[in-house]
Amino acid sequence: MTQNLYYSTNHKAPEVSLAEALINGQAPDRGLYMPRVIPQVDKKAIENLRHLTYPEIAAFVIGQFSGDTFSRGLLLNLCKDAYDYEVPLEPVVDRHYVMRLDQGPTASFKDFAARMMARMFGMLMQQEHRELVILTATSGDTGSAIAHAFFEIPNIQVMVLFPPDEVSNRQRKQMTTLGHNITTVAVDGQFDDCQALVKRAFADKNLKSIPLTSANSINIGRLLPQIVYYFYAYVRLSKKDEPVTICVPSGNFGNMMGALLAKHMGLPIEKLVIATNSNDEVPIYLQSGIYQKIVPSRVCMSNAMNVGHPSNFARVIDLYGGWIDESGKIHKQPDLNRLRHDIWAISISEEETRTVIKEAWQKHKLLLEPHGAVGWAGLNHYIQKEKAKGLMVTVETAHPAKFPDEIEALLHFTPDVPQSLIDVEKKEEHYLKLPADYSAFSDLLIKQYSR
Repeated sequence: MTQNLYYSTNHKAPEVSLAEALINGQAPDRGLYMPRVIPQVDKKAIENLRHLTYPEIAAFVIGQFSGDTFSRGLLLNLCKDAYDYEVPLEPVVDRHYVMRLDQGPTASFKDFAARMMARMFGMLMQQEHRELVILTATSGDTGSAIAHAFFEIPNIQVMVLFPPDEVSNRQRKQMTTLGHNITTVAVDGQFDDCQALVKRAFADKNLKSIPLTSANSINIGRLLPQIVYYFYAYVRLSKKDEPVTICVPSGNFGNMMGALLAKHMGLPIEKLVIATNSNDEVPIYLQSGIYQKIVPSRVCMSNAMNVGHPSNFARVIDLYGGWIDESGKIHKQPDLNRLRHDIWAISISEEETRTVIKEAWQKHKLLLEPHGAVGWAGLNHYIQKEKAKGLMVTVETAHPAKFPDEIEALLHFTPDVPQSLIDVEKKEEHYLKLPADYSAFSDLLIKQYSR
């Protein structure tokens, strides 16, 4: 297999190997890495996946991008180690399914990308005898998934920044009770403030002595594993050559970018439905062609989606021939006709999110948390407006037990709690506090990690 190279969406940085893209996190020009060649998977190869396990499908899909960085045998072993839990595909009505990505150790879809990424990083550090400091910002589930995935991985330190008013108690405790090589920092601000601090640190020449990299969805190592479950859902549910409509509740747009790459690889996705909460900058852009980020981002109960300027939108624009920089300025418009052909987007209000949680349970005994409710609402809007039929899959991204207050208020019962969430309640928390000030943040990094 030839080596696939990765370029920056800002087009001002050298192309690199997958290993370099993983370790760099963000390109030197502040762009995001994209594969120079999107591998094509034909119908026969897709059919051959139907009887494989999830780890085997993951090794196949990620292997299309990894080139010589990881051998197929090694990649399969890493996937088997990462994916030791179920991926339920819950039938709801007609041929409409909910894919529950909430069965991992932190009960979030982000376990899929974080656990695989941690194993790839660990293997690279072992091979290269290096150390890394992973810097990440979270609006909810990312931080806990990254912290757990990298906990006690040798030669890797992790710092997670989070907005204390936007994460649930359980989300916070999953990050702040680990210790060891995991440092958590409560930033007095919103998720966008946390993300801005992280991005600025990566570009800060005064921090060059610290081997920083990212584990946010800006890292290509987070993106590639997110392609896998769309292949998995398709081969488990579809008839031969049947197209599928997939709905993805979206915040920072890494999950939906995985679906877009799956489509561009050859998976027969007829339409990708994107459902956001009240942070509706992308649905408005797709309607008007005018992109305006939301600052500050709007606080909604689907907190992992409270993103006013999604980082991964740069990859979406790039995939369709355009260029948007990290500040949100569009230098070159993408092919909007093609983008609108592939994607149907909608914003779901807080009031409707609550209504959908109640109606899904009353009508179908379908238990959704806020993010999944946004997705289910978006899919139903699409079906009604476009008179759509056939195979439909929407994504549930977090376990309902992570949002007990909302479930109890709306449905009047407490959702069953996975053992992993029960265990965290008994542990003691430790975290730092910091203003949304870059000088204070850079001082902390130097104090903590400078050699």
